[in-house]
Amino acid sequence: MSKIKILPEDLANKIAAGEVIERPASVIKEFVENGIDAQARNITVEVEGGGTRLLRVIDDGEGMDQDDVLLCLERHATSKLKKAVDLDAISTLGFRGEAVPSIASVSRLVITSKRAGAELGTLAEVRYGQVRKVHEMGCSQGTVMEVSNLFGNVPARRKFLKTKRTELSHIEEVVVCAALAQPGVGFRYHVDGREVLSFAPSDSLERRVAIILNHRHANSLLEIAWQKPGTAGDIAVHGWLLSPDETVGPAARLRLFVVGRPVRDRMINHAVSEGARGYYMKGRRPAGVIMVSAPLDEVDVNVHPTKQEIRFHRSHAIHQAVVEAVRQGLEGYQDQVKGALFGLSHGRPLSPAPVQSREPLPVNPGQQRQAAPLFAPSQRAILDLPPNGSGHVKVSPLADPQPQPHPSPDHRDQDPDTRPGKAETEACTPSPLGHISYIGQYLESYILCASGEGLVVIDQHAAHERLLFERLKKQLASQAIARQALLFPEMVECTPAQVLALQKNQDEIAEMGMDISEFGGETFVIKAVPSLLARLGPLEIFTGIVDKYVAPDLSSSRATRIEDILATMACKAAVKANHSLLPEEGVALVEQMLAADVFSHCPHGRPVYRLFSPDEVKKWFKRS
Repeated sequence: MSKIKILPEDLANKIAAGEVIERPASVIKEFVENGIDAQARNITVEVEGGGTRLLRVIDDGEGMDQDDVLLCLERHATSKLKKAVDLDAISTLGFRGEAVPSIASVSRLVITSKRAGAELGTLAEVRYGQVRKVHEMGCSQGTVMEVSNLFGNVPARRKFLKTKRTELSHIEEVVVCAALAQPGVGFRYHVDGREVLSFAPSDSLERRVAIILNHRHANSLLEIAWQKPGTAGDIAVHGWLLSPDETVGPAARLRLFVVGRPVRDRMINHAVSEGARGYYMKGRRPAGVIMVSAPLDEVDVNVHPTKQEIRFHRSHAIHQAVVEAVRQGLEGYQDQVKGALFGLSHGRPLSPAPVQSREPLPVNPGQQRQAAPLFAPSQRAILDLPPNGSGHVKVSPLADPQPQPHPSPDHRDQDPDTRPGKAETEACTPSPLGHISYIGQYLESYILCASGEGLVVIDQHAAHERLLFERLKKQLASQAIARQALLFPEMVECTPAQVLALQKNQDEIAEMGMDISEFGGETFVIKAVPSLLARLGPLEIFTGIVDKYVAPDLSSSRATRIEDILATMACKAAVKANHSLLPEEGVALVEQMLAADVFSHCPHGRPVYRLFSPDEVKKWFKRS
């Protein structure tokens, strides 16, 4: 007697339900996708009891007649595929024909549907896979799918469901992803009779992203838009990301869509992180929406029952496109920041700020000293500073480092016109900083500036670190990292691991401006170092570079590893916190920020500046 038997229909449906219907959210996903495929303009989702008591999806799409209502209850019955070749270019969200019969086998399902132009619609009631009644009835155009007592006949599945709150969060995520993927479709989501989400069909993608991320003010979102040059209908990337400076809330996560389908894809996630590298601190990831468009025949969505995992024919091209799109979007963000800080429009300075009269502020007795120069005369090129006493920089008297007489208590409440020092007040000449003026240094770590948008506080170490990092990257890209030969070459004893790293990566280390040669045994000679890092000791530079090769991160690419090394080098060489700057040095640093393409964050993602608006300052003093 044969051991192999054909499974009964109800058992086959239950097995399919175990693959496709994981939880109540899976039911909502299948019904919403069917509504979208039916060209619905409005979709309403209603949930009661965490999804196990009632799930209802209402759409105003094309609808079904009685024959279609009965056929949709059969396994592998679909209107979306007609021949095998259609699998090579799937344009619909649903296509397997398994969802409805699988759901009907583990619940009580009621289908009400009516086609456009028909006088009456059809109602079909199914109880755990068995059709109980079918009859005509009056109803609106479209389809209503109503599921009750989900997993009522499969208690083993029901007991593995999570808490009501968890299941509702999964359902809400399905609605959110559908609303983002289809901006032209209106969505409403109700839980126990209460409206939770509502999106009008006229909403733009930007508005929906802002609502979902709970960031509705201007400049909180960055547009991502990229298409392969000279092509149409090929790979394109579009979306919106939350600004790196915005606070990330619980709903702020990255959602990915490919050809209008919400997906989970590690490669695209990695590409977004690579494109945003250097703008987000460790542990923080970009949040927002990334949509990838590609020819349908290059995307395989038929690799997982839930259709949330996909494969690409040209995965490398997709990865590079996303990296480039995110990178360009963040470069556009730099232009916004530059306009806000420096009063620039399309990279050009606006008209000079009006000349203002300022009075020198008194200096605390404990601070009555002139700041020591940050660099020796031969090293001042690191900040592109002019030699002492011959600079073109105009500094406001507000930041005059020369000691000023401390006012006596008798003078503190005098009228400003009669205070000491009034006669020495000078007009502030507009500097080359656009609409920003240098004020001074605070805590020997922060540069204070005034702009038309408010008070700007700049982290001097983070700012200088980013500037050095960008210069090193540009020099490396042109294969011309400037070297400075050592007058007295430095001998270094290496560990066996360092020797192996040097021998294995000698060419790559040389590209970074290091001239290292073997002397004998485990001894090496350092003959030259990158000129931008010349103020550091040769051994410090050597260790910072070579140790990155001793225990490399095997998951990182060569480009990522090199950028990590350059970031470490820039961090070590940058001006440190708690270091006094001359006013000329502070102004020069801000000038370099003005000229830089990227400056808003250090290579490790820390913010370089903070802008306090006039309203914020007034609020501090209860003047708002």
